Amino acid sequence: MFGSRVTATSGLSGGCLADLRLVRLENGREVVLKQGDNLLCEAFMLDYLRRHTSLPIPEVFHSAEDCILMEYMPGRASALDGAAEQHLASLVAELHEITAPQFGFERETVIGPLNQPNDQTADWCVFFRDRRLVHMADQGREAGKLPEEVYGRLLRLADRLEQYLGHQPQVSLLHGDLWGGNILSERGRVTGLVDPAIYYGDAEVELAFMTLFGTVGRRFFGRYSEQRPLDPDFFRTRKDIYLLYPLLVHVRLFGGSYVGQLDAILGRYL
Repeated sequence: MFGSRVTATSGLSGGCLADLRLVRLENGREVVLKQGDNLLCEAFMLDYLRRHTSLPIPEVFHSAEDCILMEYMPGRASALDGAAEQHLASLVAELHEITAPQFGFERETVIGPLNQPNDQTADWCVFFRDRRLVHMADQGREAGKLPEEVYGRLLRLADRLEQYLGHQPQVSLLHGDLWGGNILSERGRVTGLVDPAIYYGDAEVELAFMTLFGTVGRRFFGRYSEQRPLDPDFFRTRKDIYLLYPLLVHVRLFGGSYVGQLDAILGRYL
């Protein structure tokens, strides 16, 4: 493909759900080989973001269901300093200004190896309840990771979701999986965003997820709110509700302590 043979390969960090290898070619070029599941969909999502946004997204050179060969992006994951947080905020605010007629997406996407149904609707509460919370809770229960009692409480909250959300947000394009391991940076700049889980939704879902592992803090939200002012009800009420989805994803994948975090949030509302 590149007219040059492989001279060396080495492991890359960040691939907890897939195998990442840095491939060095004789001509001096470096590319990344990712091996795992549902990678045709991931390649589609990377290409969509490259075509529709100004985000630093790696170019995909080749894709198959079990592998992607893509551009190597410089920088380190989980290494945001204050300046990089502010740069990220500007990038994410611009991303969230990209809109569409309805919530959802033209096709099913994935978050990690898990399917995300995206049947489109103008009703955000219906979308978030059915395509996100209930769908992923069902997946966790069927996999034996989500206890029946917690599952039942989640469904009760989902039935009352309108009283907790209480707003009709703008339809925004979301990266969908913005935690530190998927954000590359160096010298105060974001150099790459990888592993997307795209769809059109409420921008606050993305922002909530970015707080789950302490990925961003005050500098990020200060810059973001300069470009897209935040409703105070996001922090008072909706942030924890929106954390339920990434927690359900982690329950389905890993179980363990994530069940306790999920249960703690449910306890604040039920």
